[in-house]
Amino acid sequence: MTNASGTSRAPRGRRPAQGEPVIDRAFALLTAFTATRRAMTLAELSRASGTPASTTLRLARRLLQLGALERDADGRYVIGLRLWELASLAPRGHGLREVALPYMEDLYEATHQHVLLAVRDGADALLVERLSARDAVNVLYRVGGRLPLHSTGVGLVLLAHAEARLQDEVLARPLVHEPEGVPVSPAALRRTLAEVRRTGLAVVERSKPGPVVAVAAPVRGGDDRVVAALSVVVPAGGAEARVLSPALRATARALSRSLGSPRSAAAPGGPSPARP
Repeated sequence: MTNASGTSRAPRGRRPAQGEPVIDRAFALLTAFTATRRAMTLAELSRASGTPASTTLRLARRLLQLGALERDADGRYVIGLRLWELASLAPRGHGLREVALPYMEDLYEATHQHVLLAVRDGADALLVERLSARDAVNVLYRVGGRLPLHSTGVGLVLLAHAEARLQDEVLARPLVHEPEGVPVSPAALRRTLAEVRRTGLAVVERSKPGPVVAVAAPVRGGDDRVVAALSVVVPAGGAEARVLSPALRATARALSRSLGSPRSAAAPGGPSPARP
């Protein structure tokens, strides 16, 4: 299309061929916020998202109007409640959490430490709920936070039951247990995943931020596929995996039945620790 002077111009209603779509830039602003970066000035938001300052200002104003962003008492940008409202509709998050909470509370009463519920999101585990005692041992992960698949109890359960393609992709990466900084052997991890599938449990012993033992079991949906992982995390020496396993198995099985899974029998065998 040409104008009166004979020069080309972009067709009306279409974005230029170069540059990211507006929705990508807006999402870059929102995903720039993290657990350690919850409030930012406009300049900080521009740097963190890699978006030009003028574009950041324009998008931030619109996101404020929509409720996706808010301003705190210091005028910094923070995530808005409208996003939380929308996120609560996610069936793999809030919907699963609603069904799981009564079962998690029963398990919590038996341990008075941490009870975790996670789903897989791409190559990470996403923590959708955590019940914790006030004096429970320190753990690294918060609700809404991401956990590595290769070195956490819930992660190992989800990875063990993921498609082979994803398992191969994860195993092909340089893997390290953090925060210990210990390299992970792909061959050893593959054996661990096979053991998790065989026993129906993952057991992980960690030394940081404090010595803990995590025991995790799969949660299955209506088609018997693993849709989540349920875990108990206790101080090392506080309880052995073989003591925690029966209650965890029974709870995960009951939750699975509530989600419509026809499978009810526990997997044979016992847990095998996966050490960092």
